[in-house]
Amino acid sequence: MEKISYLGQTLTRWRVGRSTFLALPERGARLMNWSLSLGDGSVRDVLYWPEAASLDDIAKVRGGNPVLFPFNGRSFDGGEIYFWRDASGVRRPMPMHGLARQGSFRVAHANERGFTAVFVPGDEARACYPFDYEFSVTYRFAPLGLTCVFSLVNLGKVPLPWSAGHHFYFTLPWSAGMARADYLIRIPATRRLRQDAAGGLVAGPILQPEESLANPALIDTFHTGLSGNEAVFGEKGRPGDIVVRLGEVPVPPPDAMFVTWTLAPDSPFYCVEPWMGPPNAAGHKTGLHWVPPGGKENFQVEVAVR
Repeated sequence: MEKISYLGQTLTRWRVGRSTFLALPERGARLMNWSLSLGDGSVRDVLYWPEAASLDDIAKVRGGNPVLFPFNGRSFDGGEIYFWRDASGVRRPMPMHGLARQGSFRVAHANERGFTAVFVPGDEARACYPFDYEFSVTYRFAPLGLTCVFSLVNLGKVPLPWSAGHHFYFTLPWSAGMARADYLIRIPATRRLRQDAAGGLVAGPILQPEESLANPALIDTFHTGLSGNEAVFGEKGRPGDIVVRLGEVPVPPPDAMFVTWTLAPDSPFYCVEPWMGPPNAAGHKTGLHWVPPGGKENFQVEVAVR
């Protein structure tokens, strides 16, 4: 574990086996980059990070792993975007993907294999999500992967709603001479959904068990009704697949999902995102979790190269 300077910020770098991880825990608990040293001496970027001019607005940088809390995606109230209504009937604002990715964290623990960062709610967070709680993000790094655990502790007297997720930006393609069409993805979903203009859930595309990442139907699709907890993608017929594992049990809860998304056909990244539930969970209640007063809930995700 070492400190390095980058664009006026102090980052932390971990080297674990063949993997190198780079993070700015204090800014959104953001894991920025993960690279892997290969046997031929080359380096493969697993998590993509662009050449940014500044980290002043890190939440808008398309790279690394933005943390989505307390709700992922777009929230709606009465069909109006960027709002939600709490259990007492109060309408509150809620930015795209919630509050954590643009929020401040304090490092509670760090060692040679990872860190734990605790969310420090600012004025925006208190206005949007005015509860008494502790939300923490813990990363554990391994030679060929990582584990990330979200923990939400309810310190208040009312049940606490949440439906969080990850927004991993994976480098693609990761081999010279390859194109997006050379990559396949397998997600064990029995249903595909999308979000309509008012925040409701509608039927998504019909997909095959194994799809090319060049298929535009994958973009902004929610893969749910999971019969297993692993999404696997990689180059056809070659080693080095990425495995994203959602949860700690072989079959996730029925509303848990993987989201597939990219910005454009030539974007140097592809997002495979494990979420607790669909966007606008507080509106339609699908995939909405409640932590009782005095209770705690974890959401664990693992990513590995194999």
